[in-house]
Amino acid sequence: MKRGQIVEGWVESCDYPCRAHVKCDEGIVTVKNAIPGQKVIVRIGRSHGERAEGTLIEVSEKSTLETGRICAHFGECGGCAYLSMCGEDELRLKGEQIQRLLASRLEKSGEKYGYSPKWDGIKASPVMYGYRNKMEYSFGNEVIDGPLNVGLHKRGAFHDILDVSDCLIVDEDFRKILVITRDFFRDRDIPFYHKKDHSGYLRNLMVRKAAYTGEILVCPVTASAKAWGHEDEGLLKEYCTALQTAEYKGSLAGVVHIICDSLSDAIIADRTELLYGRDFINEKLLGMDFRIGPFSFFQTNTHSAEVLYTLVRDYVSECGGGAEGRTVFDLYCGTGTIAQIAARAAERVYGVEIIPEAVEAARVNAEANGITNCEFICGDVLKVLDDLTGKPDIIILDPPRDGIHPKALPKIMDYGVEYIVYISCKPTSLERDLGPLIDAGYAVARYACVDQFPWTKEVETIALLKKESL
Repeated sequence: MKRGQIVEGWVESCDYPCRAHVKCDEGIVTVKNAIPGQKVIVRIGRSHGERAEGTLIEVSEKSTLETGRICAHFGECGGCAYLSMCGEDELRLKGEQIQRLLASRLEKSGEKYGYSPKWDGIKASPVMYGYRNKMEYSFGNEVIDGPLNVGLHKRGAFHDILDVSDCLIVDEDFRKILVITRDFFRDRDIPFYHKKDHSGYLRNLMVRKAAYTGEILVCPVTASAKAWGHEDEGLLKEYCTALQTAEYKGSLAGVVHIICDSLSDAIIADRTELLYGRDFINEKLLGMDFRIGPFSFFQTNTHSAEVLYTLVRDYVSECGGGAEGRTVFDLYCGTGTIAQIAARAAERVYGVEIIPEAVEAARVNAEANGITNCEFICGDVLKVLDDLTGKPDIIILDPPRDGIHPKALPKIMDYGVEYIVYISCKPTSLERDLGPLIDAGYAVARYACVDQFPWTKEVETIALLKKESL
């Protein structure tokens, strides 16, 4: 197989994260965004003899697994990968992917410590459509010099922005806000921020909506008026009015203007302005109250998060009689959700989080829930561990997508705690971190998945590790 060659074949299997293996006459080609049973046409990229990597051009024949519902954007949008499947098949496929991904680590753990990890399966999300409580959209256009869009990136494209106003993984309020925002700024010919020459105004739109209270927070992200070269106060007042006069299934709690002149594509606030209402929404989870601001970490699927955190609670309860009377470290604690769940049984819980807003929210949340045995510390886990005195009995890890910092992991292992509960939103990071943990004397006792992100390629994974040797 040669670079640029067009081949056709059948998808035999699909590994995490949606990396499909296509068998064709010329050999095996790995492509993204295909599912088992499809017949596909592929353009070869890198070639390694009878194995190659390629780009999916077309699905020439559907799989028998494609019996599900699809939206107008499926295949173009970079979000959903499995929307054309039914829920049962999607769950099975994701569960098999994680088992294969972790197989070598789990086999090593079983051989080293004399027992095989228990697979607790993959848990379905209670809500399959309209489940997301947060979206970050981008401003741009679908084609050069085309009309203004606000939506998601086209699959495989950095600049092209799709209007996703029919998206099925958000509810009607998200879709309504998207259309209001697009039409408002399009009608006034307001330019989006151009990454190449750093000109323009509109950058992103962040929307958060609480699943239980229905409260909505809208956060337009723009360049500063000074960088844009125009006044924006009157414009944003009009935009707020457009949002306020709309009818929602939920209720508009606030509008927060995020000003960002960073060259980075990430949403980094130089400063924020409250344009309307308040700068947070209230949410409930497992009977507890949580305050969520623009930058607070909170699981993006509230109903599935309850499944996940119930599983975390079950795993903690197995830690040598549970957490009662013990000290728990909740590292990368976000707004303190897991810490507060553990605090109901533990003697003391220390939560560590690097985002100041999240730490403040965690403290407010704990006070609102009447929890007094949690202490939340703002700082990088890597540095905070040097200052924490005393030894925890249980460590709960819920790191960002890239996993635990390589320099922080040895510090965590040096505590020598009997149990570690590791929650991962990126299974490849968990797979990497399991290597040194197993070498340090930890056996994988149990593991499971939760379909936190239905129809996408992502899945939440949780593992219970038990200290078996020094």
